[in-house]
Amino acid sequence: MTDLLASCDLPTAYGRFGMLTFGTPDGLEEVVVIRHGDDHNLDPLLRIHSACFTGDLLGSLRCDCGPQLGAALRLIAKERHGLVLYLLRHEGRGIGLANKIRAYKLQEQGYNTVDANERLGLPADARDYRAAIEVLRLLHVERVRLATNNPLKIKALTDAGIAVDRVPHGGFVNLDNRDYLSTKDALMGHLDASGLLTAEGRGDVDLQ
Repeated sequence: MTDLLASCDLPTAYGRFGMLTFGTPDGLEEVVVIRHGDDHNLDPLLRIHSACFTGDLLGSLRCDCGPQLGAALRLIAKERHGLVLYLLRHEGRGIGLANKIRAYKLQEQGYNTVDANERLGLPADARDYRAAIEVLRLLHVERVRLATNNPLKIKALTDAGIAVDRVPHGGFVNLDNRDYLSTKDALMGHLDASGLLTAEGRGDVDLQ
């Protein structure tokens, strides 16, 4: 069971948002909601974002997480109803930070992101979206425009009875993450995560 633990207003460099924290009744935080707009007659633009310490906080170029999050915040700041669900327990696609660093070390030896996880005895993707779905139900969200290239997120929502219109959210490619993104497309079924896409709020792709 997921409960609302706390809420506040949050002015940021991207815009002014409402922030809500959801978690278990014992106070364990799981999902942070960043919300903009209050027109509940509209289907919200939604980004479900897995926590990534290296990408979101440190600006790591090994993944596309930081640019994905920044682009999502810029986009929902323009919306009359927009949400980012930040999933705190999804670090490293659900394997945790220490295991993600171990997998990074294997990637430096030539393994791709899927093979590195398997060599550690871990799944390629261990994420669970039940907490996110509970939060959407608490917020009375029944239809979304989902900013994603991950078919598993689409399936999780649609299986839960939430109608999904996908908004492509990829192309955040640089020289360090290009192979990683291609692996997500080829081996994990992502929908053109490595595509050289441009869109309002993202800007032109820069191969750093």
